[in-house]
Amino acid sequence: MKKLKRSSRLVEMTQYLLSRPHTLISLTAFADRYQSAKSSISEDLAIIKEVFEEEGIGELHTLAGAAGGVKFTPKMQEAAALTIMTDICRQLEQPERVLPGGYLYITDMLGQPELLADVGRMFATAFAERKIDVIMTVETKGIPLAYATAACLNIPVVIVRRDNKVTEGSAVSINYVSGSTKRIQTMSLARRALKEQSRVLIIDDFMKAGGTIQGMMDLLFEFKATVAGVGVFVESGEVELEERLLEDYVSLAKLTAVDMKTKQTTVVPGNYFSNERLGQ
Repeated sequence: MKKLKRSSRLVEMTQYLLSRPHTLISLTAFADRYQSAKSSISEDLAIIKEVFEEEGIGELHTLAGAAGGVKFTPKMQEAAALTIMTDICRQLEQPERVLPGGYLYITDMLGQPELLADVGRMFATAFAERKIDVIMTVETKGIPLAYATAACLNIPVVIVRRDNKVTEGSAVSINYVSGSTKRIQTMSLARRALKEQSRVLIIDDFMKAGGTIQGMMDLLFEFKATVAGVGVFVESGEVELEERLLEDYVSLAKLTAVDMKTKQTTVVPGNYFSNERLGQ
């Protein structure tokens, strides 16, 4: 790369960091890339760090030593996240979204790039301090949420299928009981999709009793993998506590009431914003 003016270098460095979250980049790499002294690079990084933190973009961590460098961690400030989720909750309360069985239609929302980017940053903020190797979701609506989160954490995604595909090769399949319908269903994961003993973050779009997520957790047991966390976009508050199959999870929104006759719903921000979770 040709030598840039400082203003241009700052812009390019910012873009470089934003496109490589959770990646350690050495000062030497930056110095070589911009044909600049390490002292100048350090000054630039100090400016970027200040702006990132003041604007709630994320954190820029500096690691000292010969193998050190800088690493950008995307974060979203609590106040900004709450404003965004409050607006999303209002959208989820639209009467035409109510589906039989107390579910909500959210497919259209999961096709909005800006919304997905925001949700991905929220999940990335919630699980930033955990060691995670891969994100798992089950087809189909959880896929965009998983990839949005993966983009912020810079880790791969594996997709659990409802049935085994011949193009996936050999796979592990399990039967599980749906927490909401109490029906026995099947899910499978290709053996090549996940390394044994991986640390996995599960992301799902909607959780009622938690049967699907519990099924994914049982599937991970077959791979000797560890569940590093569970994140859900919307959880149902209509399920009794004793019916809930899951206790440790992060939800962004909570469906607290559904009137099937009037199509009126109440959706509030989830436990992501609870004092108990924030104090962990």
